[in-house]
Amino acid sequence: MTLLTRPQQPSPVRTTGGPLLPSLTAMRWVAAFVVFVYHVRNFGYFGGESARIVDWAFGAGATGVSFFFILSGFVLAWSARPDERAWAFWRRRLARIYPVHLVTAAVALVLAFTLVPGLRPSGPAETGANLLLVSSWNPDWWQALNPVSWSLTCEAFFYAAFPALYTSLRRLSPRGLTTLAMTCTVVVILLPWINAHFTLGWTLHSFPLARFPEFVLGAAIGRLVKIGAWRGPGSEAAMGLTLIGYFLAHQLPGGGSYAAFTVIGLACLIPAAALNDLHGARSLWRRRWLVRLGEWSFAFYMIHILAMRATEHLLGKHPELQTGPALALATAVFTVSLGLSWALYRWVEQPGRRWILRGSCTASGPPSGGH
Repeated sequence: MTLLTRPQQPSPVRTTGGPLLPSLTAMRWVAAFVVFVYHVRNFGYFGGESARIVDWAFGAGATGVSFFFILSGFVLAWSARPDERAWAFWRRRLARIYPVHLVTAAVALVLAFTLVPGLRPSGPAETGANLLLVSSWNPDWWQALNPVSWSLTCEAFFYAAFPALYTSLRRLSPRGLTTLAMTCTVVVILLPWINAHFTLGWTLHSFPLARFPEFVLGAAIGRLVKIGAWRGPGSEAAMGLTLIGYFLAHQLPGGGSYAAFTVIGLACLIPAAALNDLHGARSLWRRRWLVRLGEWSFAFYMIHILAMRATEHLLGKHPELQTGPALALATAVFTVSLGLSWALYRWVEQPGRRWILRGSCTASGPPSGGH
């Protein structure tokens, strides 16, 4: 099956050199950092008034994963290659995520049978499901081994569906793509009510089918940008919408804080940042150090919670420390996680990708999407 035919290129858009859409790479780091502090909050490092401040600022940090899913669809649709076969696409995606997944799963197993028994899987079936990236389809296994790998199960499903999805997207007019994007947005917003009203029983934040509309939304927007048909607010307005949705997500009641409140802002912010890159407009996201951190963000995302779980062996669960010690602990865990993410990127992610793609003319590949 051919993944796509040669796309129409938007004539006024030009690339500016350097990585493809570097602002989006940098934004990946911000999303990963927000998820990190969200987990700091969940692990109870801070006590008293500091805990309330961290809860207010980062209680909606799970929305960072929604950014990953929308971004994944966007980047894959934007970077889809002329005449690429589905198997070649899947090979590139496997090369992108599996080496780090396999190594961090091994680290999780070592921790499970040494310092952190709480990570121990229920049996070989759960371990195998995680290694094969299907564990989140079973709600009892959604945090199997490395707890954050549930999102890779979602991504694996998205990757499996993408060739057929993109074939359909190519056939849609700009109006059809816009209608699809708006429909996906409405579904994400209404899904908590739909889940409850029709008693679907889905664990919305981790069930791959429930997160698929975010990916499709990103892909539709990516296609609109690719054909020069995107019409949306600029980066400042989009950032404002995103921040409003982010802070409302944790303040308002309801089950949609994982995605529903931020989906509109993120659906505007990602293409706005991409267009800034393509037109060479000024962007704070293109700072070299931020882009570099963005390159490490997948490894950081995959290792940070294992570092936190290992720390529980020393300090126990929910230490609720005073501000100074809590900041020192969070900084230490962040530093260790960042160092490990560099090592994973340098010694696992890059060589692993080259090894899987050896003999392929696409070994470098486009930048990743969410992961």
